[in-house]
Amino acid sequence: MRKWARFGCLMAHVYRKQNVAVVELDAEYDALDQSKFQQTQELLLSTAESVEPPLVAVDLSRTRYMGSGFIEAIFRAWKRSRERQGRLVLCGLQPFCAEVLRTTRLDSLIECFPGIEDAVAALTAPRAAEQPDADQRGTEK
Repeated sequence: MRKWARFGCLMAHVYRKQNVAVVELDAEYDALDQSKFQQTQELLLSTAESVEPPLVAVDLSRTRYMGSGFIEAIFRAWKRSRERQGRLVLCGLQPFCAEVLRTTRLDSLIECFPGIEDAVAALTAPRAAEQPDADQRGTEK
């Protein structure tokens, strides 16, 4: 069940879908002001720092604009999630936001998915065991 929570002037909610924390921003989030930026950053960082397991999907399907401050907030939350051996992904990017991520090349760091279902499926799918680097492989004789 989704519960909307008002974080000051920001309307957003965080809910669980399978083992994934989904941060969904409301339609009010079309433009960023300083107050919304601070509250959004706090919401993203606290979610990335506290959810177990550390799997977060940020649903941007209603977000039409992202400025440099918002990009920084997303990057910081992604980094915090990685520090916890977790993952933070984005989904539902509108055309302008997708272009901003491509221009800043953050789309090469942060995984992006068309919708929330795709993001949750990717986050909950078993990951293939990573192959050791050549330096770490033993040589058989």
